[in-house]
Amino acid sequence: MKLLLNKLTYLAIMLFIISLISFIAINAAPNSFFASGELNPNITEESIAQLKAVYGLDKPLYVQFFSWITAIVQLDFGISFASGVMVKDEIISRMPITLIINITSMVFIFVLSLYLGIKSALNKNSFFDKFTGQLSLLSFSMPSFYLALLCVLVFAINFEILPIAGLHSMSDDGSLEYYLDYAWHLILPIFIIVFGGIGSLTLYIRSLTIEILKSDYIFFARARGLNNSQILRHYILPNLYPPVITLLGLSLPGIIGGSVILETIFSIDGMGLLFFQSALSHDYPVIMGILIIGAFLTLIGNMIADLVLLKLNPNYNNK
Repeated sequence: MKLLLNKLTYLAIMLFIISLISFIAINAAPNSFFASGELNPNITEESIAQLKAVYGLDKPLYVQFFSWITAIVQLDFGISFASGVMVKDEIISRMPITLIINITSMVFIFVLSLYLGIKSALNKNSFFDKFTGQLSLLSFSMPSFYLALLCVLVFAINFEILPIAGLHSMSDDGSLEYYLDYAWHLILPIFIIVFGGIGSLTLYIRSLTIEILKSDYIFFARARGLNNSQILRHYILPNLYPPVITLLGLSLPGIIGGSVILETIFSIDGMGLLFFQSALSHDYPVIMGILIIGAFLTLIGNMIADLVLLKLNPNYNNK
C-alpha cells in the first residue's frame, strides 16, 4: 500500500510539472487560434475580446494555469476552439483506436524481440544471427514516416494488397466481416510500429542473453544435463524479464508519440491525428488535453512496469 501511495504521489507531481511545462511552451508559441480573426477586417476587436473572455484568455497567465489545473482535476479539459465540442468527449472518442494500435504493437514488439534476441544469442555467429543483426540495424535506422510511405506505395498502390488509409471499407453491421476488415486496415500501421521498435530491443536482448550464457550457473546447469529449453525457462527468461520490461516502459513515450505521424499518414481518427489537426489550428485546449492524457498513460505504463518488476523480483528496489 505504501508503495502504491508513493507511486500515485509521484504520478501527481510529474503530471503537474508536465502541465506547467506544456502550458508555458504553448503560450510562448507564435500566433494563436485568434490570429486569423485579428487579421480579418470584418471581425471587430470587441468580438475578439469577447471570444477571449469566453475562454478565459483575457486573464493573467498564472490565473489561466491554475484555473485549468482545477478543471483537469474535475476531468474537464475545456471546449475546443475549432469544433466547440467538449475536449474530453473528442479525446474519448479517439482514444480506443490509439490504445488498440499501441498496445497490440507493444505485445508484438515484446514477443518478437525476445524470440529474435534469444535465438540469435543461442546461435551466435550463425546465418540467423547475422540476418537478425542486419534486420535490427535496418529497423532503428529507418524513419517510420519513410517506411510508412514506402509500404503504402508498394502494398497499397502498386500491388493493392492492403488498404491505403482509414479504418474500414464497409459499414458497421457488427458482423465478423466488419471486424476482419477493421483488423485488415490496421496491419500496415501496426507493422510499421513493430518494425521500428524491435531493432534496438532485439540487439539489447541478444547482448544480455550472451552475458547470461557466460555465467557460472549456466555452466553448472549444462553440467547437470539440462537441455536448452530448460535453461531458457529456468535461467535465461527470469534474468531477461526485469531489464526488458524496464526498457519497454521507457519506450512508451516514443511509441505513443509516433502514432501522431502514422495516424496522419494513414488517416486514422485517433488521438495522434487529432493532435496534429489541433496543432495546425492552434486549438490549445485539445493540445493540452492530449498532452496530459498522453503523459498520464505513459506514467501509468511505467508504474505498471515497476509493479510487474516487483512481482517478478521481490528484491527489486523501487526507488
